[in-house]
Amino acid sequence: MRNKKTILSASVLFFLGVFTYGQEKDSIKTNKDSIKTNTVEEVVVLGSRAGARSKTESPVPVDVFNVKESSIILPQTNIGQILNAVAPSFTSTIQTNSDGTDHLDPAQLRGLGPDQVLVLVNGKRRHTSALVNVNGTPGRGTVGTDLNAIPSFALTRIEVLRDGAAAQYGSDAIAGVINLDLKRDTGKLAGQISYGGNLTPTANDHTGDFDGQNIQLDLNYGNKIGTKGGFFNITWSSQFRNPTYRAGTESGPIYNAYNAIEQRALNDGVNLSSLFTDIGTTPNSQQLVNYIHQYAQNVSYFSPDLQNSIQGANSISALQNVLKSANFTKDQLNYITDQELAYRGQTRKDFNMQVGQSKLNNHQLFVNAEIPVSDNWKVYTFGGYSLRHGTSGGFYRRPSESRTFTGLYPSGYLPKIGTDIQDISLAAGIKGNWDGWNIDFSTTYGQNSFSYNIQNTGNTSLRFASPREFNAGGLRFSQNTINLDFSKKYDVWEGINVAFGAEHRYENFKITQGEEASYATYDVSGNVWSGNSVRPTDFFGALLPGGSQVFNGFKPGNAVDKNRQSVAAYADVEFNFTNWLLIDAAARYENYSDFGSTFNYKLASRIKVAPDFNVRFAGSTGFRAPSIHQIYYNVTSTLFTNNQLLEIGTFSNDSQLAGLLDMPKLKQETSKSASVGFTYRIPSVGLSFTADGYFTRIDNRIILTDQFLRKDVPSDAQKEYDKLNVNGAQFFTNAIDTETKGLDVVISHNVRFSGIKLDNGFAINLNKTRQVGDIHSSGLLQSPQLEKVYFSEKSRVYLEEAVPRVKASLSHTLSGKNASLYLRNTYFGKVTGADIIDVNGDGITDFNEHQQIGDKIITDLSAAYQFTKNVGLTLGVNNLFDIYPTKNLTASTNNDQFIYSRSTSQFGQNGRYVFARLNFNF
Repeated sequence: MRNKKTILSASVLFFLGVFTYGQEKDSIKTNKDSIKTNTVEEVVVLGSRAGARSKTESPVPVDVFNVKESSIILPQTNIGQILNAVAPSFTSTIQTNSDGTDHLDPAQLRGLGPDQVLVLVNGKRRHTSALVNVNGTPGRGTVGTDLNAIPSFALTRIEVLRDGAAAQYGSDAIAGVINLDLKRDTGKLAGQISYGGNLTPTANDHTGDFDGQNIQLDLNYGNKIGTKGGFFNITWSSQFRNPTYRAGTESGPIYNAYNAIEQRALNDGVNLSSLFTDIGTTPNSQQLVNYIHQYAQNVSYFSPDLQNSIQGANSISALQNVLKSANFTKDQLNYITDQELAYRGQTRKDFNMQVGQSKLNNHQLFVNAEIPVSDNWKVYTFGGYSLRHGTSGGFYRRPSESRTFTGLYPSGYLPKIGTDIQDISLAAGIKGNWDGWNIDFSTTYGQNSFSYNIQNTGNTSLRFASPREFNAGGLRFSQNTINLDFSKKYDVWEGINVAFGAEHRYENFKITQGEEASYATYDVSGNVWSGNSVRPTDFFGALLPGGSQVFNGFKPGNAVDKNRQSVAAYADVEFNFTNWLLIDAAARYENYSDFGSTFNYKLASRIKVAPDFNVRFAGSTGFRAPSIHQIYYNVTSTLFTNNQLLEIGTFSNDSQLAGLLDMPKLKQETSKSASVGFTYRIPSVGLSFTADGYFTRIDNRIILTDQFLRKDVPSDAQKEYDKLNVNGAQFFTNAIDTETKGLDVVISHNVRFSGIKLDNGFAINLNKTRQVGDIHSSGLLQSPQLEKVYFSEKSRVYLEEAVPRVKASLSHTLSGKNASLYLRNTYFGKVTGADIIDVNGDGITDFNEHQQIGDKIITDLSAAYQFTKNVGLTLGVNNLFDIYPTKNLTASTNNDQFIYSRSTSQFGQNGRYVFARLNFNF
């Protein structure tokens, strides 16, 4: 801890010292040959249709990250993790034990949702993921963009517009816009081979050593096409990532007394589960009773009283009463567990969940090309293909649970969710100049799909006939966008730029059903249960559940194939009235086939108060159309309760149940945004400052409710539940309004001296999001008592407190002729766990009592050396001091499985990561 603070303090003092030197430089005579300042400032194209300008001259805040240069020395290798490290306004963390979200990290900008930031590639709208985040993670209920489908090695830089821009770019751009600029390099083959892993005492479930090994190969090649500036550039990336293991040691009961007897029988070749299917109608019940009497005597640790009770029970019902877990205290069950583990040669860690990053194999291909067809016109295309296979763990199925069929799995099992994520994109267009007008006509297609293959699991109701692997179906989202853009500069005043255009977008969302065994419940004859036939049970009479354990497949009733269209027109005029006053005005009209139209506008300005001092401000309205996923996504499970076949789950907004309950159709979220800030440069020492305060109000924000259980809803709603045999339902609905306030500060410095270049950067984001006003309950579910179901306390935490409200980074890069040294400290502010627990230990759990996860500083250090002009080596460490989040309180650990919170987005729980990277180019 002392070392961490020492390095941070040294960084701060060094940064302040450089600043002080800059202020005093004019009074000190300096040899001009020994010190050179870099006066070339980064330019941006995002946020304006008038072309490139320096980022301090922009009327809205834009960050620029040179990925091409930083890829050599940064520890992070994918886009989400790079931005999480270098951009304080951006948050993205690897999730664990959250189904498909384990393989797609939700990304947030300025504390708003993953679906409230628009992603562009080469300035063209990128399609979103097929996945709906429905689990307990930040961003629950949203649909974001899969940044991990694009290789970072294909990028030259990333621009992040930190301002509402829906009036310029359309739906989703409420928090801002991220533009990924593809490489245009020609004449060389560049590549890197990286190897790393987590070297930490908490590796391998806190036994130490090394895990999470990651091997990555990146190749990039470009060449010219013709002699007039044409080119192609192609990138290939392959990643092989092992899982990390961060569970503690399973501390709860695993085995019960019946499991012990069952194992002794198995050792003698007798499978007790083969003697019955429905325990209530066992024809050879006496044989089963005799076997239990016989093999119970082989359990040496049973007390005399328990042995006597077993031998004295002469019927199945009597034995059930003696052996059921409810007859034992937790300590007694843990004693049975410990003894049984010793007998079977097992340890408690054998029953750990796989908590940590998932296993992942990722292969990506990306192409960028441009060919002139005349002096004024060129055709272009870019796109890629990505195939990612991930495997994540679910909750361990213990042998003492009715959902575990011990006839096949006498020690239980850890089910795994296999996910194949395929991503396809292709853009093509023509652009050029006609009579002073810049014209760009393009079409951009994208498709993202998730296919679920559930492994090492079973359909318990099938008993011995159950497969161990299931095709559970999948999700697919497709989008095609056609754009026609015009812009022209007029030599009026200091310049006027006029831009206008139109857009047509087509979207399709598809849910594919899984194989029958992945969702169906079967009766004792092995047929799909009709609701009347007899179902199989465990020894204690509990009904065996159907569907693949850990992830039920999508049913035929869940399958959808829906589409929609939208058309839009926009105008954007930028006035440079004088060399000190710039005003940008934009307006956009958009019409959707499924919910109607929206009109939005934006006004932004930059005032040059002094040659190097600018004041800027912006105000806008914006919107986010409900994603087609949120309208049609549905997944239901069938349960048998009180002799009734019931459906529970997520019901789509156009479902029969939603209609019967008078749930309103989803409509667009609307926003009002305002920002004000300044930029200041001291060119003599390469210093620049920007600070921007912002406010965003979002009305009718779409959320995923909690479960409305039949017993809790009004009587009129209960009648509708009964018509469909529904016991619990959740919906997407426009339920809340929110306000977000924040401040971004960015300080950059660069200097050259004696052939050495030093880049320093400091950035901080402060933001606070809160729900305001009333909850928009409606229909037959409108009731004050149900408002905490519409927008639960857990949902509030995910929205307001699960992402740091303060995040800052301080970085230094020292570069010489052949070597570079990189140091970064990132501060992650405190967050709040979503679990409602007794934090203060007073025996009373308040409805809003949560654990605070403390703030931390993460230090990254790496060094690169170029041996020749073609070959270099980078060595480095991410999280140098092996910092972990605050440990969960016992009540949130699930028997010591989740040592750290899995419901927050801070910096993850993998610990120290060490790596080596070989860089080459020819």
